[in-house]
Amino acid sequence: MTLRIAGTIDDSIVDGPGVRTVVFTQGCPHRCPGCHNTHALDPKGGRDADTDALAAGILSNPLSDGATFSGGEPFMQPKPLAELARTLKSGGKNIVAYTGYTFEYLLEEADADRLALLGLCDILIDGPYLEAERDLTLDFRGSRNQRILDCAKSLKKGEATEWER
Repeated sequence: MTLRIAGTIDDSIVDGPGVRTVVFTQGCPHRCPGCHNTHALDPKGGRDADTDALAAGILSNPLSDGATFSGGEPFMQPKPLAELARTLKSGGKNIVAYTGYTFEYLLEEADADRLALLGLCDILIDGPYLEAERDLTLDFRGSRNQRILDCAKSLKKGEATEWER
């Protein structure tokens, strides 16, 4: 399956716990003022990437604990990302996803493809980047309104549940 991406980064330690491979998806509807990935906003930008090839690269990296789906907005491309996540999880990797949507919005929207992707995530960092709440001392996020959620616990309870290290 094909995924539109802005690029990837290997061996990141700032985009989730452990050492991670980051997949930057292309396209974002949020347009958050102060966005640091403006090159990833245009859905027609970037390049096409094969999810099997991405998975093979991530699984072959012995340092990588898992993958982080960043953006752009990953939940604009839930089908190919869910396919990628399934392959990575079957290979023992964990999944972190960033989204400008909130967990509550994704649940209420009830889009089957987005819910499938959400169900494959171990951690969700949700909420738009808000420049007025910028805080560079936070783990894995840029503004205080953003939350780090345990996806399995959140989905089981039907409400956002903070991730505990």
